[in-house]
Amino acid sequence: MALQDTHDPTLAEADTDRFVVITGCSGGGKSTLLVELARRGLVVVPEAGRQIVREQDWTGGDALPWTQPLRFAELAVSRCVQGLIGVAGEPGPVFFDRGPVDQLAGLERLGLPIPLTVAGAVGRCRYNRTVFVAPPWPEIFAGDAQRRHGLDEALAEYGPLRATYERLGYRLVDLPKTSVAARADFVLAALA
Repeated sequence: MALQDTHDPTLAEADTDRFVVITGCSGGGKSTLLVELARRGLVVVPEAGRQIVREQDWTGGDALPWTQPLRFAELAVSRCVQGLIGVAGEPGPVFFDRGPVDQLAGLERLGLPIPLTVAGAVGRCRYNRTVFVAPPWPEIFAGDAQRRHGLDEALAEYGPLRATYERLGYRLVDLPKTSVAARADFVLAALA
């Protein structure tokens, strides 16, 4: 029996209002919020960047944001597109930990050329116009194996990230600095 290829990138462009991005300052509680949304039975797509860092460390690769930011961005954007395709048929809202715009903002901030794959994904992979933003939250910021930068670097990324989303027509809604359950309630109420 032959395996049928059902990988259809055009699915990433369909019914995009259901796709909700949660972005913001590194270490601001995005992933924790997504865990809570998943616990409530909602569909979530984890951050591609953290997955890639773990894979690159495991395989000995160097496509890391601090060594090869262009290669890392292209891998992350490809993973974002795959995530969109994978959840295209899911009912209801789908929540994403970051998106292609995050990679665009990072490359622009570093003054690097924007690969066609990144620009193409930003243009074609649209999300709900409302994007939830985790503001800097120094009290909960912590480094780990995938987040090797400090708070100063996270803060340097934050302003340009916001500006890029706004330039592309997204409406930013700041997440309150409160419990994860209250944050989840806030997101769901804002989308209702």
